[in-house]
Amino acid sequence: MKILKWLDRHIEETLLIIFSTIMVAVIFLQVVMRQFDSSLSWSEELARYAFIWLVYIGISYGVKKDRHIKVDVVLLLLNDKKKIILSIISNLLVLFFALFVIRYGFDIALQLLNFGQKSPANQIPMGLVYMATPIGMGLTLIRLIQNIIKQIKALRGDFVVNTEVEKI
Repeated sequence: MKILKWLDRHIEETLLIIFSTIMVAVIFLQVVMRQFDSSLSWSEELARYAFIWLVYIGISYGVKKDRHIKVDVVLLLLNDKKKIILSIISNLLVLFFALFVIRYGFDIALQLLNFGQKSPANQIPMGLVYMATPIGMGLTLIRLIQNIIKQIKALRGDFVVNTEVEKI
C-alpha cells in the first residue's frame, strides 16, 4: 500500500526528473563533443524522444497540480458552487478527449511495434517513442478522475476544493 501511495504522489515528478536529466545530459555531452570536433550522431534523436516523453508526462503533472492554462474571467463572476460545477464539466470534456487519445495513440504505437520500425540513430523501437502518448494521457486520465471525485465531494460538502483564482 505504501508503494501505491508513493507512486500516486511522485510518479510524474520521478519520470519528469529522469527524462529531464537524460535530455540535459545528452545535449551537454553533444556540446562538449563539438568542442573536440567530434559530433555524436545519436544525441539529438535521444534528446528529442526524451522531450516527447517529458511533454506527455508533464500534461499529467499539470492536471495533478491543477496548473494548466485556463481562461478564468468567467470564474470571477461565479460563486463557489458554480465554479466547481463548471470545473467538473471541463474535466469531463478533457477526460473524453484523453480517452480518445489513449485509444488511438495505443493503436498507432502497437502498429509501429508490430512493424518493427526503429529509430535511425539509436535503433529504439518507434512504438516505444509513440507509447508516450497513451501512457501520458493514461496518467492524465487517472488525475482527472481523482480531481472529479474531489470536486463531487466538495459539492456535497465533504471536502474543500481551492477555487481561488490566482492573481498574476
